[in-house]
Amino acid sequence: MREAERCRNDESSTPLVAQNDGLGFDGIIPQLFTSLPALNEAASYLAQTTTYLTGCFSDYSVEPAARDSTDSVVHAQELVTFSSGRPEESVISDHPSATGSSSTSFESSSSATTAPANHVGVARASAGDLSENTDAIVQSNQTGQNGISIFQGLIERARRTVRGSADDIGWLKCDPEMPSVEDGTERFTEILDNIRHGLHKLPSSMVYLLVPGLFSNHGPLYFVSTKTSFSKMGLTCHIAKIHSEASVEKNAREIKDYIEEIYWGSKKRVLLLGHSKGGVDAAAALSIYWSDLKDKVAGLALAQSPYGGSPIASDILRQGQLGDYVNLRKLMEILICKVIKGDMQALEDLTYERRKEFLKKHHLPRELPVVSFHTEAGISPAVLATLSHVAHAELPLMAPLSAGQPARLPVVMPLGAAMAACAQLLQVRYGEKSDGLVTRCDAEVPGSVVVRPKRKLDHAWMVYSSLKDDPSEADAAQVCEALLTLLVEVGQRKRHELSMKDE
Repeated sequence: MREAERCRNDESSTPLVAQNDGLGFDGIIPQLFTSLPALNEAASYLAQTTTYLTGCFSDYSVEPAARDSTDSVVHAQELVTFSSGRPEESVISDHPSATGSSSTSFESSSSATTAPANHVGVARASAGDLSENTDAIVQSNQTGQNGISIFQGLIERARRTVRGSADDIGWLKCDPEMPSVEDGTERFTEILDNIRHGLHKLPSSMVYLLVPGLFSNHGPLYFVSTKTSFSKMGLTCHIAKIHSEASVEKNAREIKDYIEEIYWGSKKRVLLLGHSKGGVDAAAALSIYWSDLKDKVAGLALAQSPYGGSPIASDILRQGQLGDYVNLRKLMEILICKVIKGDMQALEDLTYERRKEFLKKHHLPRELPVVSFHTEAGISPAVLATLSHVAHAELPLMAPLSAGQPARLPVVMPLGAAMAACAQLLQVRYGEKSDGLVTRCDAEVPGSVVVRPKRKLDHAWMVYSSLKDDPSEADAAQVCEALLTLLVEVGQRKRHELSMKDE
């Protein structure tokens, strides 16, 4: 007991969070964000303290229950011995005489003959009481163990909440079974510079399929600028009309049907470029149905795709994470399932747990040319004021309009500000750079040629144009063209390597 008391005293004297009485209101929020990484150490400290305390208390709570049943027999025997060892005189004296000496001698003899029976009754009663006490101790021990288990569960839940996705981010790089990547940033920069100077090398002998990501069905301008640019160059380009809020495996089947329809209609091989979840869907189609598609597909480019998983999706949906405390899981379920009539599994498929399960079963084929592209979102004040052009609103015809066309007004949203806020959160909590939704390390596909541009671009920039695009910088259509041009070169090199091996 002294040891347990000393443990409790030590714990009460050790503060878990440093106090600063001089901290003003203006400094609360910055210190809260900057102290988040230190909470990981606090969670580990709590876990160690819990283990030690439960060890101290379990020595006292378990010992009575763990005693051998023979101890109960020994205690019963001691009670019998004690009761039978009482002198007969004391037993006789307990029965006062009422009728003289003859009455006394009779009572003495009768008491002597009934004493053994009384002793047996005492022993049985004592043994019964002892059994009841033992049962009560066992029940008390079980209650104590349940309390300890609940306490340990609370500590583990707090640890998971504080740690979040810290143990999952970048797991692809830590997996020894995954192939290494190749840096193609320098070559990509050269290709992009040539495109900006009017040198285009995309062949017209292929069909280009753009696969949009989550919520693309509700963004009518998703990939539109890229498709328009490709069409002006005389290239055949399609945007896959899939239900972006469906599960990965369902969309994989639809993309497989899309590819086969394009191939049989044009007799041309298909180059795919998937953005965000669209890249995950396209990769799933090629992983699952490669035997049917290997002669119809020339390569795959993934732009800002959470191939390894997304910490945003995981923190919203996984038990013990952020979604448990601010009802984000319920809000996302209402938004996806009720409002836009989608499938909640579309978001669940982007969590680390689901991605690990899927990639253990389905790997991208080694002979498939793959390029992966990821960026880092800017978090400067200028970015917070950026508006993204996501749609058009058509107004009724008006008299001053001589062209006879309805007036079209741009529909804008502060996507840049939202991406910057998410990127700041991921940077502060996990120390990871991201485009606002996907960390850079989770977007690198094993075995691919990776493009790591230094330019600050958020997750929505690739598919939605900004109202303040810098004309001195490449636009989204030019970046997509450069990625596909690099993919064509990677495919040519892979085919050459395979032919050399065959010879």
